[in-house]
Order: sequence, then structure tokens, then C-alpha cells
Amino acid sequence: MISEDKIYGLVLSGGKSTRMGMDKGLIPYHGVPQREYLYELLEKVCEKVFMSVRGDQLEEVDNRFNTIVDSDEFRGPYNGLLSAHKKYPEAAWLVLACDLPLIDEAALNDLLLKRDPKKLATAYAVKENPLPEPLCAIWEPQALEKSIVYLGKGNSSCPRKFLINNDVKLVFPDRPEVLMNANSQTEYKEALQKLEL
Repeated sequence: MISEDKIYGLVLSGGKSTRMGMDKGLIPYHGVPQREYLYELLEKVCEKVFMSVRGDQLEEVDNRFNTIVDSDEFRGPYNGLLSAHKKYPEAAWLVLACDLPLIDEAALNDLLLKRDPKKLATAYAVKENPLPEPLCAIWEPQALEKSIVYLGKGNSSCPRKFLINNDVKLVFPDRPEVLMNANSQTEYKEALQKLEL
């Protein structure tokens, strides 16, 4: 079933942040923990918003935020994404990873405006390297159903590989820097410099 209007937001914040050396979801790029900043951004554009967390993170999340605990049934980012899908299988999900310090409301509105619900997903990409960014994308319900089958066959647990091999719409942001990933201390410092400009 294609859901034209039920778009839920999901902040993926259950990763271990090993390369960064600190929880990426707690970095206060904008004066509040990044996972809270992204949650509030998504609240401006989505019907409902959830924060995907590990079980051991639950008690540190303020109860004003809706949470979905990772089921640990799947590996990597798929863990949070498919835990959310299993809870609300009829919803399309606008997904944001915690390592996107420069993403903004304008970029989210643009992605939503260009969404094609007949494709499996609508994903941001950069023109120089047009690969789908799976953790800044709108995943349709049928994409997540197909992902469960895909993973069940022992395929890669990389959501980007899944999108590359399926029918998705790529959207190129007006400001490519909104897709900057900050996964290491060097990238963290670079993000802070860009935010000061």
C-alpha cells in the first residue's frame, strides 16, 4: 500500500559512534543535543516523529520525545529503520542520521516536495557522486518490506547498496553541504567551522 500522506520522521541515534569517540546524538552543534535538534526539525515537516535508540539509551532520553527502541533483529542502520517500520508498517519514513550537522528545514522541505511515492525511496545525493544517501531519505513502506526480504537472503546490511539496486528517485540539494557527514573528530571540527560561517 502506498501511503501518500502519512510521513513519519525518524532520528537514527542508536549507533555506537566509535569513530567519533563520543555519542554523535549528544553533540550540541546548535545548542542542544543533535538528536533533539533533528527531532525538532522533523516535527516541523512530519505528522509524527520518533527517535530510534538502543535499549540502554532509553532512560537518558527526555520523555517529551517519542522513542522506538531498536529491536536488534537487524544490523547497522537497518536496525533502527526496520524497528520503526515494524511498529508503523503503513508509514513512509523521513529518516535522518545523527551525523548530519548541517541539514536544515529548507532541505527537508525540498526533499518532501520532490518525493515520488511510486518509487521505493526519494533520497538526497550529490551531483559529483550521485549515490543515494539512505540516512537522509524518504523510505516508502514497500521499500522497507523489500529490505526485510533482502536482508533475509543474506545480502549486505548496507541500506545504500539496497537503494542503489532498486528504483529510487535522487534529489540534489541546492546546498550540497547539508549532506556533510561528521563521523570523526576531524569532521566534527570541520562542521563547527562551517556552522560559524
